[in-house]
Amino acid sequence: MRPGAKREDSFSALFYYSSVKMKPLIALLTSALTGASLILTACSDTPSPAEATATSPVTQSAATAITTAPSITAPAGQPVHITIWHQWDGARLDAISQVLRDYEATHAGVTIELSKPDDIVSALTTATKAGQGPDIISWSNDQIGEQALKGNIVALNDEGVTDAFMKSAYEPVAVKGVAARGKLWALPETQEAIALIYNKNTVSDKYLPKNLNDLLDKARAYQKDTGKVLVCNEGFGDPDALRVAPIYFGFGVPAYIDETGKDYVGGTEMLKGAEWLAGMAKVSLHKNNYGVCNAGLKDGTVGMWWTGPWAINDIEANGVDYGVLPMGKPFVSLKVMMIGKNALDRKTDKTALEVVKYFTSAEVQTKLAIANRTIPAASAALKSADIARLPAVSGFAAAAAAGIPMSTSPFARAQWDPVGVASALVWVGAQTPAEAMADADKQIKTAIGQMK
Repeated sequence: MRPGAKREDSFSALFYYSSVKMKPLIALLTSALTGASLILTACSDTPSPAEATATSPVTQSAATAITTAPSITAPAGQPVHITIWHQWDGARLDAISQVLRDYEATHAGVTIELSKPDDIVSALTTATKAGQGPDIISWSNDQIGEQALKGNIVALNDEGVTDAFMKSAYEPVAVKGVAARGKLWALPETQEAIALIYNKNTVSDKYLPKNLNDLLDKARAYQKDTGKVLVCNEGFGDPDALRVAPIYFGFGVPAYIDETGKDYVGGTEMLKGAEWLAGMAKVSLHKNNYGVCNAGLKDGTVGMWWTGPWAINDIEANGVDYGVLPMGKPFVSLKVMMIGKNALDRKTDKTALEVVKYFTSAEVQTKLAIANRTIPAASAALKSADIARLPAVSGFAAAAAAGIPMSTSPFARAQWDPVGVASALVWVGAQTPAEAMADADKQIKTAIGQMK
């Protein structure tokens, strides 16, 4: 599972394990593909988008439509129509639409159309081949490797974007997260990483951990002293490779799978992380999901919720006086803006890049962070006084700064199910850490081999 998803019901890890073990190897790849698709859907903003108002120059096309952008040669001074495919909705979409209207108001002749396809994964390739693809795609950075291989997006180096510009404008983890195959493929909008959100009314300073080993020690002490659970995490007992990533990466795992297809799941660092999970399982809840963690933090039966910025609205609605504490090295999921291949064909790529630079700028992302509680990737935004007054934003920004960007590898989809299931099996005691990691390593290698 990826950022933004809420789990209401736990999977049965034992049932999941038995079914996976009985499938032939070819089904493992199918499972990985399906899991990645479901994770992407869960992570995206799922409700139907609000339609832009009739008076708004930023139009919102039907979610199921593939936008046919006009063939534009874009001579100087002539109108330019830019299409953006996205996954925004609700109040977040309202705030974004406003900043795009602001752009149109100061750039005569430029109109921006927003579209939210139901299935962007298949729609993008189909539309691009037909010459009807978008000028700009707002998506997650883990799609970069696959879309670059398919030829659906444009390398921004070819559009004049330099390494020097990237390093001057964006956070290091964000810059790293938009690179693949030696090139830059996107400009980063926002970043998401999980951190410990603790209830200040139930967790005193003496239980605030300094590192992972200290967190386990504090969890043991907290249970002994209070009879309650210190940490709730949706990845504890559920197949969720994202929410347990800070543990594995915190013990030195550089990535589950790198750009070349090398996996690190069979290494000693992963084993250390799995052993840590086995220890935490003895002093935590057997069942962890969004509802349990949210309610537990509110009523004080849980001291900390290891989650992301998407949970802040619910936490604040519950009236919890909270603090945010970075822990381990989390996966950092980036929302990015890519230039579509058809923009180059239509000669709208230069205008599209200017829109992307504007949208990912510190000024705009500061406005959106205030409105939407998103975590900007623009460095100057994070240093602004406005952001400093938002402890949730600054706290999660610190967590992201210590993290590892979501992989841009075209093989990344092979990581989710094996790591998630192995971690769940360790949590419920169905396998030893060594057995679970060995099985996950085999499954990943098989899936990568079939992808190649």
